[in-house]
Amino acid sequence: MRSLIGVCIGAFCLAAPALAETPSAIVEDVQGKVDGIAFMDYVAPGKIIKLGPKASITLSYLKSCQREIISKGVVMVGAEQSTVQLGEIKREKVPCDSNAAKLSEREANQSAATTFRTMRSDAKDAPARLPTLYGVAPLVQAQSGGTLVIERTDGKEPAISIPLKNDVMIAGKFYDFAKAGKSLTPGGTYLAILGAKRYAFQVDASATSSPTPIVGRLLRLE
Repeated sequence: MRSLIGVCIGAFCLAAPALAETPSAIVEDVQGKVDGIAFMDYVAPGKIIKLGPKASITLSYLKSCQREIISKGVVMVGAEQSTVQLGEIKREKVPCDSNAAKLSEREANQSAATTFRTMRSDAKDAPARLPTLYGVAPLVQAQSGGTLVIERTDGKEPAISIPLKNDVMIAGKFYDFAKAGKSLTPGGTYLAILGAKRYAFQVDASATSSPTPIVGRLLRLE
């Protein structure tokens, strides 16, 4: 079996394109021992992951919104989905918005500016489409040490102020509203403020407090 897995890894390496630095998926769960991979890691196209007979991994793709539960075998990460040899894969499409998961700081500031322009425009003007979260409890990626403020822009709601201390951050860079027992309102429009960064987003009207795949509620502020 080991030699067969080695052959598969070799074949993957020959077939894989040049490694891309831009991540295509996030590791949502790891079961068993998986070398070089941990919970909440980002992985890029071309990454090879070897799973033992009792190991499994859950990947959520940022662009395609594909969520994969993979058991055993050898995995090659793709741009929108994985290729698996000698293993089992269960794949499902989940609600997500790649604009929310892949927003850069420059785009974030532009997003906020667009929101304010829309709020000042006539009601007959078509509103700008904002990045959408499909869970009421965002998972926010940000540097620790600052203070995150969430303000609602389309109605009255107390602002949420969160000191991003190391002891409340997952893997040193994620703050989970669900873990902290905090949530936003379905259908609401919000502004996330972190230092000089401004990021406007909305929560889908059908969002609930039930467990939601990470990729559907991921908000990257760095």
